Amino acid sequence: MKTTGTTPDIEIIYEDNHLLAVNKPAGLLSQEDITGKPDLLNLCKGYLKDEYNKPGNVFLGLLHRLDKPVSGVMLFAKTSKAASRLSKQIRDRTIKKNYLAIVEGSPPAQQYLSHYLVKDRDRNISSIVHKNHGEGKLAELTFKKLESANGLHLLQISLITGRAHQIRVQLSSEGYPVWGDNKYGSSYPGNIALHSAGFIFIHPTLKKEIKLLANPPKVQPWNYFGKVIPE
Repeated sequence: MKTTGTTPDIEIIYEDNHLLAVNKPAGLLSQEDITGKPDLLNLCKGYLKDEYNKPGNVFLGLLHRLDKPVSGVMLFAKTSKAASRLSKQIRDRTIKKNYLAIVEGSPPAQQYLSHYLVKDRDRNISSIVHKNHGEGKLAELTFKKLESANGLHLLQISLITGRAHQIRVQLSSEGYPVWGDNKYGSSYPGNIALHSAGFIFIHPTLKKEIKLLANPPKVQPWNYFGKVIPE
């Protein structure tokens, strides 16, 4: 397994001349903020600079983000051409994103969820509002239940839209909050059991389908379950 050799050390899932994909650890910022704590984007830039002896500033396009407590696949563009083409795929919603979540409550075998969300940036929280609210943005996802153990349930989630805290707030609103997500109703302490497990897209230059997969961390409560990779 190739890694970035940074602190923290990060697993590299895929790399070529145009792309870099890594398995983001839980608790690591996707992008720099006012805290000055380590972030994935700058760590990956440091890896590229050291690995390929690049002078000056290293270009690395941030295509999407994961919340700090969420782990899993993050894809970066190493060239402006790749950044432009992949950004279009994201806008057109042709990229498929699969997540794994461990939840409380009693979720059904499968379900489609549709809500309108509003983000309160000052409090960093999203809320469900009526569709006629005016500022609400449509949020859609589907899920299926893979396993149940110790009163918890492992869900595979397919995002249709990509809203702030979408999975967390939508699942919580239905009575099955994500394990460890105290912001949205979980009774368990610890890192949030939400993981970006699959990312499927068309390569920006090779024009072929690429599927990136990443296993969640081997810690509680993930180790309660046998199936830890999306189909």
